[in-house]
Amino acid sequence: MTGLRTFIPRVASAFALVLVVLTPARAATEIERVISPLGIEAWLVHSPTAPLIAIDFAFRGGSSQDPADKPGVASMVAGLIDEGAGNLDARAFHDAIESNAIGLSFSATRDQFSGSLRTLLDNQDKAFELARLALTAPRFDADAVERIRNSLLSDLRRANTNPNQIASRQWWATAFRGHPYQWPVNGTLESVVTIGVPDLKAYVGRVFARNTLKIGIVGNVDAATAGAIVDRIFGSLPEKADLVPIAPANPQGLGRKIMVELDVPQSVVMIGGEGIPIKDPDFLAAYIVNEILGGGAFVSRLYREVREVRGLAYSVYSTLLPLNHAALFVSGTATRGDRAGQSLELVEQEIRRLAETGPTAEELARAKSYLKGAYALRFDTSSKIAGQLVAIQMDDLGIDYIKTRNSRVEAVTLADVKRVAKRLLDGGLLVTVVGRPQVAKGG
Repeated sequence: MTGLRTFIPRVASAFALVLVVLTPARAATEIERVISPLGIEAWLVHSPTAPLIAIDFAFRGGSSQDPADKPGVASMVAGLIDEGAGNLDARAFHDAIESNAIGLSFSATRDQFSGSLRTLLDNQDKAFELARLALTAPRFDADAVERIRNSLLSDLRRANTNPNQIASRQWWATAFRGHPYQWPVNGTLESVVTIGVPDLKAYVGRVFARNTLKIGIVGNVDAATAGAIVDRIFGSLPEKADLVPIAPANPQGLGRKIMVELDVPQSVVMIGGEGIPIKDPDFLAAYIVNEILGGGAFVSRLYREVREVRGLAYSVYSTLLPLNHAALFVSGTATRGDRAGQSLELVEQEIRRLAETGPTAEELARAKSYLKGAYALRFDTSSKIAGQLVAIQMDDLGIDYIKTRNSRVEAVTLADVKRVAKRLLDGGLLVTVVGRPQVAKGG
C-alpha cells in the first residue's frame, strides 16, 4: 500500500512538462548540503528554470519496525497518512491535493518509510502544509482505516493466487525465519485484521523522527529557502526515533529447493543467496558481475542462454539486494511447467560457470560501458534527481558519489571481477518454484 492518490491526469500533464536534464557530473557539482535553522540536513539541487519543486524523503525503519505479531503496520500507515490529517478529513485532504495540482505519496519497504512531494511554485505553501499535516497529525479516522484495511486485504488475497508473489513470500519466509525480513511488507491476511489505530499511532511516533530522516530537494529554491521549507515540513517531528534494534542476518536454507503446487500455466522460479553489502569495497565489482550475469542489458549471460539460445523463458534476471541488515543475490525466471526444471538447471549452470571462470575482458568492457552510460538516465528529471539524492544518503555513499561513481566503475579490473564472481556466486542457493513444475526436489 502506497497511498498513491496523487497524479490524476490533469496533475500529471502539468508535471510532465517539467524535465530537468543533468549529467551526473553536472548534478554532482550542483548538490548543496543544506542545514536548516533547526539543524535538519537536506541535499539541494538548485534548478532556476524549473516551475516544479520536487522533494523526496525517507526515514529509516520501514516494515522491519512492525510489531513482531502484526506485520503490515508500516504499509497501512503509508496508505493512511494522506487519508485525512489535522482538521481535514479524507475528502477535504484529497480535494486540497487535487485542486492545487499537488503530488503527495508515501510508501514502505523493509528498511525505510518514504515520501514524495511534487508541487508547482504557485501552490507550494499549500503543498508544504499538507505534507506537514500528513506526517505530524494523521487522523486515522475509523472509516479510512477500514477502507485501507479492506484494500490491503484484497491485495493480499490476490497475492495468494499470484505465482510471483507466492514464490517471493515463500523464499523470504524460509530465508529469514525468525527475523523481521521474513514477513511481506504488506503483512498477512491474519495480521492485517488485527492492526488497530493504537498500532498505527505508535509506529508514527517511533519511526517519524529527525535523526533518521534524509531529504532531497530539486527546484528553483536557494539554500536559505530550502532550509525554511525543511523546517516547515519536518521541524515539529521528534528529535530521535525509537527504533527496535534489528539483528544482522544471512539467508537460511541455502541448498534447498522448495516446490509449491499451483494450477497456473507458468511456473515461477526464485533463486537467492548471500550478496555483498553496499559499503563493502567489492560491491561495485559485484555489481558489474551481476550485470554480466543477468542485469538489465539484453546481452547478459542469462538472457542469452535462457531466452535467446533456448527460448525457455521470456524474462530472466539477477540482481543484488543490499539491505540494511542483510545482503542478497537474487535471480529468477518464469516458464512453462515442463520447462521449469531445464530453466532452473541452466540458470544454476550459468551461475556456477561465472563463479568458476569469471567474466571475460570483453564482457567487462561491455558492462562498464553500459553501466556508465545508463547512469545518466537516473538524473534526467527533477523527480529522479530528488530520489537519487535520498538514496545516496540512505546508503551513506557520500555527497560526491554521483561525481565519482563512474570513475570507480572504470577502476574495476578483470582480476577484481574474477575474484568477486567467485565470492558472490560460489555459495549455496535457496530455490522456490511455484506452479506445476517438473523439477527434482532438494534439501
